[in-house]
Amino acid sequence: MTFIHDISPTLLSFGGLEIRWYGLLFAVGIMLTYFFIRWVFQKQKYPLDKLDSVVLFLFFGLVIGARLGHVFFYEWDYFSAQPLEILKIWNGGLASHGAAIGLFVAYFAWCKINKVKFSQYIDALVLGMPITAGFVRLGNFFNSEILGNLTGSDYGVIFERVGETLPRHPVQLYSAFMNFLVFAILFVVYKKSFKKMPRMFFLFLYVLLYFVGRFVVEFWKDLQGPIESLPIQMGQLLSIFPVLIALGYFIFIYPKQKKS
Repeated sequence: MTFIHDISPTLLSFGGLEIRWYGLLFAVGIMLTYFFIRWVFQKQKYPLDKLDSVVLFLFFGLVIGARLGHVFFYEWDYFSAQPLEILKIWNGGLASHGAAIGLFVAYFAWCKINKVKFSQYIDALVLGMPITAGFVRLGNFFNSEILGNLTGSDYGVIFERVGETLPRHPVQLYSAFMNFLVFAILFVVYKKSFKKMPRMFFLFLYVLLYFVGRFVVEFWKDLQGPIESLPIQMGQLLSIFPVLIALGYFIFIYPKQKKS
């Protein structure tokens, strides 16, 4: 049964203030991620005073990196002509590849400032990342953005609010499910063998699972990004390098760590 998507992106409006689904879901994702990582820190007996400061760095790295990633990777022509629109993140437009870069830079900077090894807390921190990513994709669905390819299946969605008249794959929901599945896998592996694994194992496991999943989901996504001449999506092109890095770790480095 085809679903007609005519849900307003605004949840509540009073006076000149709007509460949008995207912003609410983003905030919920951030909060759940924070409390989950806090739980991991407590389980591993990591100092909680470190958590709040690193989370603040990561939050700004996430927002700035994700927004600039979207601007440069997907809509440069639009934002270069209207640069003030870059600040309006509540309207949507966050790129996960930009988020990954922003998070890396922010965490690296925090480690340098606090004289902490990069590998010290990275595994605990990445465990919660798919939570925020999943909720952001749910926000994309309510915003009627990042549309999927046309489909003749019964579970297609017609995004009426943006002028669509034909059903499309709800690729935002596919992506949200993929992120929550990645979180579930990471959580199961964490519960079974966190202390047995070498440092940065979970970082590379997350990178591998997420970017492979992202590459697959992109097959159902409508063309996005300035590479119409290529047979793959921009998101797929940007996913290849991190997948190769993660595979390199599991093929060449992890076996040696396991032996030692």
